[in-house]
Amino acid sequence: MSGVDPVRVTRSSLVRLTRRLDQVERGAALLEKRRDALVTELFARVRPSLDAQRGLDQQAALAYRALAEALATSGRSDLPALGWPSRDVRLQRLDAAPPAGVAATDRFAPPPTLVRSTVARALVPGQFDAAAEKAARAFERLLEIVLAAAPAEFAVRQLGHALARTVRQVNVLEQRVALDLAGARLHVRRTLDEREREEVVRLRRIAALARR
Repeated sequence: MSGVDPVRVTRSSLVRLTRRLDQVERGAALLEKRRDALVTELFARVRPSLDAQRGLDQQAALAYRALAEALATSGRSDLPALGWPSRDVRLQRLDAAPPAGVAATDRFAPPPTLVRSTVARALVPGQFDAAAEKAARAFERLLEIVLAAAPAEFAVRQLGHALARTVRQVNVLEQRVALDLAGARLHVRRTLDEREREEVVRLRRIAALARR
């Protein structure tokens, strides 16, 4: 997209180009402030997100080790019963306004508690091997960690997308639109200056002829 339409070489065109260039420069400056705010916000969230990811990886390793033990002791066919009764798990999105100039972030209610007791599973105590119940609790805890980390991860992704979009906008304004406007203004100014010099020379010639 070019920032310059075909213009006539006139003083009014020069004024108009100067005004448009000033608007573009002010718009780019505002976008640069937004970009800096997004970078600050993103870096503030990346470290906690990485820590949460490490905790998630650790819990996943524990859960799958517990699952391997449960499969070895109880077999594959008996384990699905530990997931009963099934539950509808959802995260509630909040309506709080996002920070000024920053994309919407982790505006979610705290996730529900998912780790259940033997009674909550509607099972008879001792019905399953301890390894099977340990695996069930480990995976429920894993899901709790996933749900707790999801809003922060969602926020980081949103901030990353917003930052990339803002950087592209700044680059277009500074490296294309502003350069096109500055080039057009320089062309108009040089052409007008050249016309003025030619007019001065012409008037001097007329004056010289008049004095003869």
